[in-house]
Amino acid sequence: MATEDEHPPQPDIAAMLTDQTSACSTARDAIAAGGEVIVWDGLVPASQHVGVFRIRLRSIERHGNTALGLDESIQILRQHGDEPVRTGCITSRSVAFTLFLNADATQLLACGGVKREAPKEP
Repeated sequence: MATEDEHPPQPDIAAMLTDQTSACSTARDAIAAGGEVIVWDGLVPASQHVGVFRIRLRSIERHGNTALGLDESIQILRQHGDEPVRTGCITSRSVAFTLFLNADATQLLACGGVKREAPKEP
């Protein structure tokens, strides 16, 4: 039994990454290869993430980088309206992923990522 000073255990993100978006299998691979998973405590309405990630997606595309599942994640977040969403991330050498979970972190709603690419020469 957890005391007030203990944090609840991290959810098993790898098991949650089924096929919510096209980025899920790559995210599972990143975890299997030692990628770090973090789930934050704060909650934000899903609708607020939509605008932020639409801007990020345009910026990623404008700079010629590769997005994985972000467009799908935006659509999923739209469907959740003002529901509170918990976020997290998976960091790996090749891709940075953003995770979107329900409020109690028992269900993964969406996963999107950005490939880490070498800077382009001018």
